[in-house]
Amino acid sequence: MNMKALSLKQPYAELAVSGKKTIELRKWNTSFRGEFLVHASKQPDKEAMEKFGFKELPLGAIIGKAELVSVKKYENEEEFEKDKDKHLATKKYGVYGFILRNAKKTKPIPAKGKLGFWKYE
Repeated sequence: MNMKALSLKQPYAELAVSGKKTIELRKWNTSFRGEFLVHASKQPDKEAMEKFGFKELPLGAIIGKAELVSVKKYENEEEFEKDKDKHLATKKYGVYGFILRNAKKTKPIPAKGKLGFWKYE
């Protein structure tokens, strides 16, 4: 299997593969479209783990996949707030919204993450 992957901090990776988070925020844009693996990074966002009521989630592993269908840039606060139920995050994660579809959870496969989209082999 040779596929692109994207590392997300927990609990956002879990929320994405379970279909609750349909927009992933980033500080950078991408021209990539298509299916990719969702990787849970080694370091969770402790504040968000608490906020969403998670005690423990897989870390440092591929935990599912999703399809990136489009990217939206948040030009203002109003727009950003309107999608809060989709991205579930704060502006510190960025103003580019990667729009996700067809998310699926899989059995965790240990893997080392990288920045940006990276090749999982």
